[in-house]
Amino acid sequence: MNTPSVTRRFALSGLAFSAAAVALPALAATPEATPITVWKDPQCGCCGDWIAHMQANGFAVTLRDTGNTGARARLGLDRRYGSCHTALVGGYVIEGHVPAREVRRLLREKPDALGLAVPGMPVGSPGMDGPVYGGRRDPYDVLLVLKNGSSRVFQAYRG
Repeated sequence: MNTPSVTRRFALSGLAFSAAAVALPALAATPEATPITVWKDPQCGCCGDWIAHMQANGFAVTLRDTGNTGARARLGLDRRYGSCHTALVGGYVIEGHVPAREVRRLLREKPDALGLAVPGMPVGSPGMDGPVYGGRRDPYDVLLVLKNGSSRVFQAYRG
């Protein structure tokens, strides 16, 4: 008994199945978000902007709104590299407004280091680049902080 409504139902089921079959490979090819834990002050707006930058670049953020001074000390990063937020990703410390691109590079290259830092809060770095800054971009360096406490330039940004 092949009534038009039964035929139409099977045809629609087939279309839905075909659409699902096309969508599934796309889902399987999507990389999982990289987990990162961030410590920041609950009132810090630029930290929230940096977190949004990281999320937009494929990081899954676990937020600790408890301040970052204690976390920075526990993770072994000297205060001279300090900024307003500290993060931990893939066993590396990330201090301050480090671009997601450099965090990805760090995770890909896996240097023998403590992590990356952008000391202070340079205007134009991710999180410090909103409309309030009027497009200003100050030069800054992303530092690779070695386990002995020394550092070298990992990437220079010149505005």
